[in-house]
Amino acid sequence: MRKLIVLVIGLIAWTLTSAQTANTEKGKISGKLTSTDGKAVAAATVSLQKTADNSLVKAVVSNTTGQYELESIAYGDYSLEISYVGFEKSVKKIKVESKQTTADFTLIASSKALGEVVVKSKKPLIEVKADKTVFNVESSINAQGSNALELLSKSPGVLVDNNENISVKGKTGTKIYVDGKMMQLDNKDLAAYLKSINSNDIEAIEMITNPSAKYDASGNAGIINIRLKKNKKYGTNGNLNLGYVQGITPKANGSVALNYRDKKINLFSNVGGNLGNYNERLDLYRIQSDSLFDQHSRNVYKDKSVNAKVGADLFLDSKNTIGVMATANFNDNTWLGNSNTNIYYQPTGEYVKQLKAFNTIPGSRTNANFNGNYRYADTSGKTINVDADYGLFRGAGRSYQPNNYYSPTGNLLYQLIYRNSTPTDIDIYTIKADVEINKWKGKLGYGAKAAYVRTKNTFDFYNVIDGNDVKQLGKSNSFDYKENVNAAYINYNRQLNAKWGLQVGLRAEQTNSEGVLTRADGQHQTDDKVKRNYLDFFPSGALTWTVDKKNTLNLTYSRRIDRPTYQDLNPFENKLDELTYQKGNAFLKPQYTDNVELTHTFMGFINTTLNYSHVKDYSTMITDTANKNATFIQQRNLASQQIVGLNIGSPLPIAKWWNGYVNVWGNRQMFKGEFNGTKLNRSYTLYGLYMQNNFTISQKKGFNAEISGWYNGKSVWGGTWVVKPMGGFDVGLQKAILKGKGSLKASVTDVLFTQYWTATNDFGGVYLKGTGKNESRTFRLNFSYRFGNNNVKAARDRKTGLESEAGRIKR
Repeated sequence: MRKLIVLVIGLIAWTLTSAQTANTEKGKISGKLTSTDGKAVAAATVSLQKTADNSLVKAVVSNTTGQYELESIAYGDYSLEISYVGFEKSVKKIKVESKQTTADFTLIASSKALGEVVVKSKKPLIEVKADKTVFNVESSINAQGSNALELLSKSPGVLVDNNENISVKGKTGTKIYVDGKMMQLDNKDLAAYLKSINSNDIEAIEMITNPSAKYDASGNAGIINIRLKKNKKYGTNGNLNLGYVQGITPKANGSVALNYRDKKINLFSNVGGNLGNYNERLDLYRIQSDSLFDQHSRNVYKDKSVNAKVGADLFLDSKNTIGVMATANFNDNTWLGNSNTNIYYQPTGEYVKQLKAFNTIPGSRTNANFNGNYRYADTSGKTINVDADYGLFRGAGRSYQPNNYYSPTGNLLYQLIYRNSTPTDIDIYTIKADVEINKWKGKLGYGAKAAYVRTKNTFDFYNVIDGNDVKQLGKSNSFDYKENVNAAYINYNRQLNAKWGLQVGLRAEQTNSEGVLTRADGQHQTDDKVKRNYLDFFPSGALTWTVDKKNTLNLTYSRRIDRPTYQDLNPFENKLDELTYQKGNAFLKPQYTDNVELTHTFMGFINTTLNYSHVKDYSTMITDTANKNATFIQQRNLASQQIVGLNIGSPLPIAKWWNGYVNVWGNRQMFKGEFNGTKLNRSYTLYGLYMQNNFTISQKKGFNAEISGWYNGKSVWGGTWVVKPMGGFDVGLQKAILKGKGSLKASVTDVLFTQYWTATNDFGGVYLKGTGKNESRTFRLNFSYRFGNNNVKAARDRKTGLESEAGRIKR
């Protein structure tokens, strides 16, 4: 880990030093970029090159008012170049011979309409925008061959912990969207689904920390939207991707897309798959009551998955469009566990016995969504979107758990064998409508949504005696849960004047839910039926102040909610393994978060954000003593949480052949609460950084390279687990082939093999220390090929109505 820290710090210092090489420049160049209709052109690249050798001197990005400045420029002759997608490149020869040189540009739209031009420009790897940060996956070499969960762990400020929980800048409660719809799954099922999505099928990952009232209120840490690729080209076209991954064992992935588009219709389809075995090592040291358990596990996850998407948009006329879309994911997997646990008497250290446990969990998961959409848009700025959706999740899980106990001399003492069956059915129905109009010198948006969800969970538990399954009625149950959420919102956005902008919104969500537990033995318990009805309001707002040509301030506020996942509400107790029990919580309450952020933007691309969050009824997984020799796990509303944080992120146009991006964040988290008489009053300081460097080795030959890395300091999960620092870095090369239509990409991930976790938990009568390591160091090879027409037309931006519901299913 020390090697990693030194390397990361060294690379950052090198990057920043190279970007700020000392010189003896005396003058300044400034100006404004406008289009032919007089509008400011923001985020355009301004590059200054020496006339003598065409070497890059400095590059900046125009700010929101189109202004740019190049400071400390030596007197001499230069070439000033302006480039931005959709406009012709503009170049001026200038001579710096005084303290101030002014060069304004009027950019001309490309001579061909956007629907006809062949776009050859490449998106930046990381885009920092006013309301979100975008990781353009298709621009990354090191991203190739990864799945969606791996990509999230490499995204700026995102952490995926040992239990595959996802947090952003140390904050849990992030909601995952795919193509604008929230995935309503629990951590396990969500992780399995994300692992089945290959990077070849992903266009970009968007991180939105403070969503407006238009979005569902779920997610206290904001939203991560995984945007899948969609056809933007006229004519018939497609692409083929093939990938190979070598870790401990070989793995493969691939996808193919076929599309057709003309002025009346857009047809798109995609199918992809993954195949491979993934190995994991898990060591767990546990002290509970008078016993000490030293457990060492070796696990294998066997994955076979297929993703498919098909859809059509029909352009009725210039104003009206209707569309249909269907997506499906089929995942067939088996989890194999093999563990040895030495058990000691804690007071004396006496070796008592050994447990050898095996666990075989075959499972299948099917996730499908069907969407119908209507869109109206006219030249006055009025838009209407209507979505109707049906989503389903079908999970079939089974487990076979033989447990063998041996004496210190190696003699078999006794054997306990269990088997269970855990099918899950979830159906989600939603309909929503969104309207935007120009009103009161600004943009007024309003809309409504209705969602109905029904889940059916069954847990059948068996003792295996003499090879026969004997159902344990007292340990078997079924749980039905129904939920209806009705929502409406209004949002208003206006540029008050040249310096001030305002956005305000209010969302109301009314929730009705009922959960019913039916035990197989016919017995009743106090929490076997729980009904709830509640109404919540979620205000949001943003105030933007353009201080001057270089500086902009943006103050935002939003209130958010995190409802429990459907499976966490099942109040029945089940046995995960010989040493661990888990029980849902029918009385688990939603947690509410108030977020405030102040962002300073310098020169249109360096963002510094100060944020504060307060979480009420903070919910987390608690470990407690179930009995003398086992651990009891349950989701509880543990405490209140406060977070104060700072985040700095910026692209670095270092040289013509070298672009970089650096993101550094830190926060202070404070937890206060009580559980079963045990007070919790803890504070932690968390920090992390992310870095990306892209190098053009030879533009003529199509050679590019990439170095990316991340590091997270000591972190906390759930208020009680403390995780040691961890990180990793990747390297990759890319070569364009087949006349630019194909590419070969090779990369090595986690080069120093430092991407493993170590965590401790000392709470609720049990001390736990765990370490886990998986196949993080791999060699990856990817081939991609584009065929057909490459003439680009702006894509229709579509989001379905399942944004909130699909994210609460545990996958």
